Amino acid sequence: MTESRPIAGSSFVLETSGEHDSPPASAVREFLVASGARRVTTIVHPLTAEAAPEHLLETWDGVAGRGRRRRIRAPSHPPLTYPLDLLVPPALPRADAYIGFNNLVAARGIAARASGRTSRSGYWAVDFVPDRFGAGGLLTRAYDALDRWVCRTADARFEVSEAARAGRDERHGLRPGEAAPAHVAPMGAWLDRVPRAPEDGHRARRVVWIGHMVERQGVGCLIEALGLLAARGVAFEAELAGRGPGEPAIRAAIERLGLGERVRLLGYLDDHRALEAVLARASVATAPYDTEIQSFTRYADPAKLKAYLAAGLPIVTTGVPPNAREVAEHGGGEIVAFEAEPMAAAIERALTEPEDWTRRRAAALELAGAYDWGRIVERALAALGFVQ
Repeated sequence: MTESRPIAGSSFVLETSGEHDSPPASAVREFLVASGARRVTTIVHPLTAEAAPEHLLETWDGVAGRGRRRRIRAPSHPPLTYPLDLLVPPALPRADAYIGFNNLVAARGIAARASGRTSRSGYWAVDFVPDRFGAGGLLTRAYDALDRWVCRTADARFEVSEAARAGRDERHGLRPGEAAPAHVAPMGAWLDRVPRAPEDGHRARRVVWIGHMVERQGVGCLIEALGLLAARGVAFEAELAGRGPGEPAIRAAIERLGLGERVRLLGYLDDHRALEAVLARASVATAPYDTEIQSFTRYADPAKLKAYLAAGLPIVTTGVPPNAREVAEHGGGEIVAFEAEPMAAAIERALTEPEDWTRRRAAALELAGAYDWGRIVERALAALGFVQ
């Protein structure tokens, strides 16, 4: 790679899928803008079937000090319409660097580098799934072929966990020197701005969950655990922030267990400040991933765990995320079986043992210090050849 360039005065294109404020792309955008980049263009494509069929293009002009947005509607039937993402927009703006947050758009960045529209191209993988679309299927084989080529051809590759880096290397037979240099860039949090649960936050007796309402995230098991607590007469309330196809079943379970006065569904909070406020008023955070479902979470670094830590919340989780053990060993949380009874018991302990709660809060905040977005993004951009 050529010599490093300053971020200030350079231009960047970030292309991803999902929500506008979803990390890590949103964190990279914020860091670049704050570091004086000349122009930052962010392209966000729809990821799931329930998402609005529109693509968001946002450009920050560092010289003028202002941004502009444009929304483009197009057919969206994931995963069949993912290739259409390459047509929105039809041509990428020229930039000093391009970062794609999935292999399809990262391939577009490599093509832009080949045509001279950018000088450096990075692949920042937000997850790893061994059989993306099922074992041995045509879509999975096509995905693997593209993924392997991108890993070999990009200037740098970033993985959210060591498990994901090792898993992708093994899947594609990647060896040092034969592919782009790979770096671990975990999920983080903006520690300087995240409000924290107060030192007496256990008094709120509030349970929180954030995420996508799908089966693998285990929200149904959490509701059953809350039902057990209610039946025991444990004082608590709960707030769930998120949306997804599982929401109707969650609402039905809340009604069946008579939890309507205790559990509030907040929907999707697209303003990070609103989400951070929800965490700061909580007492205990939950991440009850289903241990029986094979999912990318086994190789991922869930952003919500970092948000929980940054807020100083004791965490109750299952052993699915690779960093769950780190959280537990550091004392910031507890790993439980994916069953309602042990989950309820762990939540009750967090709500009713003030001294233990205080200890876990301190441990969570200490561990969060290693995951500040500023440090993570700065290191990643340096690996791509850009420094402050």
